[in-house]
Amino acid sequence: MKTLVLTQNFPPASGGSGRWFWELYSRLGSDYIVAADEMANSEVFDSNAPMAIHRLPLYSPQWGVANLQGLKYYWQSFRSLRRLVKEQDISYIHCGRVLPEGLMAWILKKTLGIPYLCYVHGEDLEASALSRELNSLTKLVMRSADKIICNSHNSANIVSRVDDSVNHKVTVMHPGADTNKFYPVENKDEDFLSSMGWDGKSVILTVGRLQARKGQDKMIEAMPEILKRCPQAHYVIIGHGESRAHLEHLIESLGLQDHVQMLTDCDDETMIKCYQQCDVFILPNRTEGQDIEGFGMVLVEAQACAKPVIAGDSGGTKETLLAGKTGEIVDATNVSVLADVITSFIQDPARCEAYGIAGRKHSVEAFDWDNAAKNARSVFAKG
Repeated sequence: MKTLVLTQNFPPASGGSGRWFWELYSRLGSDYIVAADEMANSEVFDSNAPMAIHRLPLYSPQWGVANLQGLKYYWQSFRSLRRLVKEQDISYIHCGRVLPEGLMAWILKKTLGIPYLCYVHGEDLEASALSRELNSLTKLVMRSADKIICNSHNSANIVSRVDDSVNHKVTVMHPGADTNKFYPVENKDEDFLSSMGWDGKSVILTVGRLQARKGQDKMIEAMPEILKRCPQAHYVIIGHGESRAHLEHLIESLGLQDHVQMLTDCDDETMIKCYQQCDVFILPNRTEGQDIEGFGMVLVEAQACAKPVIAGDSGGTKETLLAGKTGEIVDATNVSVLADVITSFIQDPARCEAYGIAGRKHSVEAFDWDNAAKNARSVFAKG
């Protein structure tokens, strides 16, 4: 008996949910098979994976079924998945999201009798709530699912708000961090700092997609005030996305070219070194319309590297840290608040060290992937 993990988002494509599924299911054994979206140059990654990965055309901008494009998308997906399910003797499906993957699984359940569970990330349900059709499809999928796995208690609350009749199906499973891969280093890497242009700098780091809800723009706007108090401050942004042009224009308009650095094509090795060599980590996330941060894996990764973390008071980020011990939760829409909290850490190295030590302990005890995999096995085994 095999389980199909059905997810459009999966490495080597970047993204928190895809990385969550990779880290989790790569630890669960060969009984799990992945069906992920087609991606150029994925062959090497797939061939080295500990589980079988099948690439199918799973992407579509249209998740509804009220038009020809949507119907065609689900019909083609159903045909490909039906073939795969029969070839691999699939007995259960884990859906990366309620839509569109969950609706694909719903169709397979109705036609082939295969049960399924769905993951919920928070922002996915909030986005669907904007459409009466998508909201109805969301309820349809959740009511037919065996289980609903939420990445945070905040996401579980969103599920309840959308349809409280499925509350009994909900289990919260936090994403984690590979604490053997993300780990602290005792000394500064002078060669790396020099190569990055960080000599003598107090480095503030954000890792995440370049999009409005991540809040990089407000942090950039806070930099002039931070620089008045801490002239050595240097803000580094790792990520790519739709807000890139806007952020580049903002940096230029504020004259911050020498103080804000964007790394839009950063490999994992360099990213981890940035975590290890920065002084403070911030995810200045906010609610943007219906878009929220469901959890914030990058905050756990930064704590695993023994860095103090700061997060916006929105979504599920408060579940990643211990406020006042490993990090702080702030109003990330307020530029003055951002300047104050960043400055307070830069000017107090002893506090940074204390938060970092506590953060490393917290990440290992609460979020290590090996422990998360053990918990997942227990959750999946329950009827």
